[in-house]
Amino acid sequence: MSRAIMLVPICNNVGLQSVGLGVIRGMEREGINIKYFRPVLQNDKYSISDDIFSKYNLVPIDQSLKTTIVELALIAKKQDMLIEGIIDKYYLHSQNTEVVLIEGIITKYQFSTSLNYEIAKALNAKIIFVLKINSNDLLQAQDYIKLTQNSFGGMKNKNIVGVIFNKINAPIDHESYIFSNVLKIIDNCQVNKGIDNNLKKTFIDSPLPIIGKIPWNSNLIKIRAIDIYNYLNARIINQGDIKTRRIKSIVFCSYSLHNIIKYFNPETLLVISADRQEIIIEICLAVMNRIKISAILLTGIYKINKYINKLCKHAFQNGLPVFMVNHNIWQTFLHLQKLNITIPNDDVYRIEQTQEYIANFIKPSWIKSLTLTSNHSIYLSPAAFRYKLIELSRKAKKCIVLPEGNEPRTIQAAIICAERKIANCILLGCPQEIRRVSISQGINLNNAIKIINPVTIKEKYIARLVELRKHKGMNSLIAKTQLEDNVVLGTMMLEKNEVDGLVSGAIHTTANTIRPSLQIIKMLPNSSLVSSIFFMLLPDEVLIYADCAINPNPNSIQLADIAIQSADSAILFGIEPRVAMISYSTGNSGVGSDVEKVRQATLIAQKKRPDLIIDGPLQYDAAIIEDVAKLKAPTSKVAGKATVLIFPDLNTGNTTYKAVQRSANVISIGPMLQGIRKPVNDLSRGASIDDIVYTIALTAIQAAQNKK
Repeated sequence: MSRAIMLVPICNNVGLQSVGLGVIRGMEREGINIKYFRPVLQNDKYSISDDIFSKYNLVPIDQSLKTTIVELALIAKKQDMLIEGIIDKYYLHSQNTEVVLIEGIITKYQFSTSLNYEIAKALNAKIIFVLKINSNDLLQAQDYIKLTQNSFGGMKNKNIVGVIFNKINAPIDHESYIFSNVLKIIDNCQVNKGIDNNLKKTFIDSPLPIIGKIPWNSNLIKIRAIDIYNYLNARIINQGDIKTRRIKSIVFCSYSLHNIIKYFNPETLLVISADRQEIIIEICLAVMNRIKISAILLTGIYKINKYINKLCKHAFQNGLPVFMVNHNIWQTFLHLQKLNITIPNDDVYRIEQTQEYIANFIKPSWIKSLTLTSNHSIYLSPAAFRYKLIELSRKAKKCIVLPEGNEPRTIQAAIICAERKIANCILLGCPQEIRRVSISQGINLNNAIKIINPVTIKEKYIARLVELRKHKGMNSLIAKTQLEDNVVLGTMMLEKNEVDGLVSGAIHTTANTIRPSLQIIKMLPNSSLVSSIFFMLLPDEVLIYADCAINPNPNSIQLADIAIQSADSAILFGIEPRVAMISYSTGNSGVGSDVEKVRQATLIAQKKRPDLIIDGPLQYDAAIIEDVAKLKAPTSKVAGKATVLIFPDLNTGNTTYKAVQRSANVISIGPMLQGIRKPVNDLSRGASIDDIVYTIALTAIQAAQNKK
């Protein structure tokens, strides 16, 4: 799996793309295979021809989300769909890449901080803050960092790995433009040599390492004469070296000649009204005397005197570019104030210079650390888990029966599943009643939704039900009565392989959903019991809780089997299983029959499946909190980073899952049954439409796995 690193700008105009280029070059020097990913294209006018990252792109820029689309989606409260789309692009293209460098959203957008955080969480990305800094603003920068860190989960967020300072001591009045008049020429080369020491002193207590300290370098913003020519849509008077001449400053020659001559400097663009012929001649003389003025920009609608052309002929032959616009000098001044000096795609020299310069200031030890095998645990974020559910269910292409066919949430979930190709759903119920409910709820029934009237089919399952349950005294009359229950009817459809899975519980109890499957479908041959898991979608990760719905008081052997079943389910859904056997005691600190049961279950599970990482007894806090784990179980491979938590009994498990779900406002998906021959899954009666959709998805995935 590729490593994701996100550059997050925390103030305006930090030079994010330049930093990205430098980080890429630093990684290339270490032989790291790296790609650049822009989840959101932050200039909707940006085109492929403008893209300086074309050879590094994870996906083409025309596949990145436009900011206008993002804003509309956020207003419509469809952030989850945005994140899923971003995850889709990331996982689809990142398989063969070691590192993906993600471009964060710049601060000019109100949604930038929250969406950057959600994207980072979804992709489990390491976060690096990027800001520009001046020697006078060190304390303010420290406050910026602390404030932003708090917005990204604070010090508890271990994925915040450092900060890069860019444009150290850039001119205070410099933004993205390069211009001046004859009274003021910006000299951007001065750098305060003492800022490095000041940085160290100011950030000595900072919890964030400084990954890069990049001094301001005016040479990196020297644009070409042709860039200004293209920007102004000018016309050529003399082409000269227009493609290679670099411009560091712009002088507007609006004063008398003796006040202007001193500004005839190398790497300067001179802007002159075309009727100031004496100045044009003077410039040409300066050029002929080997003062390498970069270019001349003429303004106005005047015609150039042919004698002036003759006098300037030798200067023109020295490669002096001259171009002209119809605007007057004041209008041209206003236009050039808005000249953006970001690096053009075809300016290979400037791209190369920027990469090499910035790479030299990125901490080598940090880059080398990326080549080492990571000891950090890999967590699956809630957004990535939801994405994986949808993708796996689409590949499964299964048919799921929904016995509660006239329940409004179930109808809407079935429509969503059809539209997103998650599964083919069958609604059991009276067609007229389902259509009436749909109309009353404003739901448009999709033609892909199949509706089956139970009255028309239940007779054909009577004989089979009698056969399956005759040892329990089943007869035709009882079977006919039981088949009045749509859950029983749906379970019979599943038993006869007419559908691949069943989801119910929006209006039925857990017992009503699960009992028919235990009676009719039965367990897998290698299972000693049926158990259940909940997927707990915490803010930053997904945990599995078991058993929270089925077994009231499992013995040590059964508890071991629940642990193994749950670990296998974790693997199926892309979660790295680190199994914690939960108790009121950690290690050997407690005694008693309850903790002994957990201790024995741990030993049994470890012996049965030595390939799995299982540890216990562990208290809940020792299982999931690293600082507690260091104190209570310092040698455990599970403590502090558990992903699968096995509770000792139903009372503990059900109480804990509901407490976490309600108190922390956590989405829980489940219970998902384990150990049964075919997938049947229960819903909470308070389930949302999304809950039902995701439960249908995991049922389809189970069906595909069971078939294997």
